Amino acid sequence: MFRRLFMVIILFAAPAMAQTTAIRAGNLIDPATGTVAKNQIVLVKDGKIAEVGANVKIPAGAQVIDLSNSWVLPGLMDAHTHLTLGASGALYLESEYLKESSAARALKGLRNAQDVLMAGFTAVKDVGNDANYVAVDIRRAIEKGLFPGPTVLTTGKIIAPFGGQSHGIPPELGPFWRFEYQDADTVDEVRKAVRQNIYYGANAIKLVADNSPYFYTEEEIRAAAEEAHRAGIRVAVHVLADAAARNVILGGADSVEHGFELSDDVLKLMKEKGTFLVGTDFPYEHLKIMGTAGGIIPPPEITSKAILDRLRRAHRIGVKMAFGSDVVLDLPGKTRADMMLDYLAVWTEAGIPPADILKCMTTNVAELFGWKGQRGTITTGEAADIIATPANPLENIQALRKVQFVLKDGRVVKKN
Repeated sequence: MFRRLFMVIILFAAPAMAQTTAIRAGNLIDPATGTVAKNQIVLVKDGKIAEVGANVKIPAGAQVIDLSNSWVLPGLMDAHTHLTLGASGALYLESEYLKESSAARALKGLRNAQDVLMAGFTAVKDVGNDANYVAVDIRRAIEKGLFPGPTVLTTGKIIAPFGGQSHGIPPELGPFWRFEYQDADTVDEVRKAVRQNIYYGANAIKLVADNSPYFYTEEEIRAAAEEAHRAGIRVAVHVLADAAARNVILGGADSVEHGFELSDDVLKLMKEKGTFLVGTDFPYEHLKIMGTAGGIIPPPEITSKAILDRLRRAHRIGVKMAFGSDVVLDLPGKTRADMMLDYLAVWTEAGIPPADILKCMTTNVAELFGWKGQRGTITTGEAADIIATPANPLENIQALRKVQFVLKDGRVVKKN
């Protein structure tokens, strides 16, 4: 394991063997359309895709990578991760930071970031519960080239009405949740919380809307959206049911996270407004271990059925969906990437075709992140985030479990 990690770091940190790379792609997948182009050449220069086509001339001296027998596609993306969080059993979000230092959380998060990159996830969003802005430091270390890793969006401390995501804490203990949350209970407090997160390095924003009987108004959500959008960043909101969700959608948030209990009427409103659903569609096996996450979600049997039903209805209605896993466990014998890919079985059980799943894991996430034209497709001018599998994921989405090649920003980080 340490030898593999050492080799990955050397591959990533060292200058590329050739400034120009040519990939012979036997089967080039366009997730936006679900189509495959045969026998293509993808030319990569300075971390960007320079040219794509069947008759592209390979320059002399270019590094040539032969993927003639593989299925080549854009890097995968996950719109809802907690890289630094990992419980081995029942989860209590408001107290996990009491068990590990920020340094330990950073090391865990960096390891998870490297694991998911090696599995083909070239971009993720970390949505909080990351100790004291630890995910921001991980992102900056990756951006500086100190370590290999995916492109990371980080939300900083989660903004919520009083209490964070805790329940029934005795007053004698005080508001200890504020280590990972910001209490914001008025329009002005919401604006200040957004600004504070941006000041400390967040490049995305997350709020929690209905974790308590009281929840954010449309005006409070709009305040967060206005502040974030003015700074050029997107807003995600944890919400489970209709009442709070309407405020989130009408207030201008970019995505609803979870939404397990949404009605058809609210899903149709999301479609009308262009609000993304990041469903975090937990596998039942994960839910059994998580429990209710400290009272945040209903028991596993209820949540699992609600997830499948909502996923089917959202797909049928035509809501824009972006893949988000929300893995918060550390399970024996599994990497963080293994657990993220466990979610594919839920989408399949819900009847979502592989082509639609793949679109939700690539181009849809790029659109949600504001990266259209920058990342998410293998198109001239976009970042060269490219992966390959030996089997066709358009026929069997489980093919994504066997990524054999990863190119991140034009650098080879995995080649089997």
